[in-house]
Amino acid sequence: MRILCYNINIERSFIMPKVSTNITIDAETKSKAQALLSDFGMDLSTAINIFLKQMIYQGAFPFEITRNIPNKTTVDALAEYHSIINSPENYKKYNNADDMLEDILSET
Repeated sequence: MRILCYNINIERSFIMPKVSTNITIDAETKSKAQALLSDFGMDLSTAINIFLKQMIYQGAFPFEITRNIPNKTTVDALAEYHSIINSPENYKKYNNADDMLEDILSET
């Protein structure tokens, strides 16, 4: 008869004490996030912990944060808007929509 002996070394890992933290998010965002996270088999607390640990590990946000830069059409429209606000005397005024349409259609 053979006897097999195994030396099992169980390491004690240091477990960080947990603290409770309150965050404020809108109900719709929370609901949608919880639904998505349940597909991954995790809860919101786990996802937030992953996010925070990645921030610490990377020393930055774990994803790119950018501003929405408007395209040329939007920039031009905003410039025209500011021009109208700042110099209304340079633009035609109409008493009603019918007068405006009549003027526009007469130009074509």
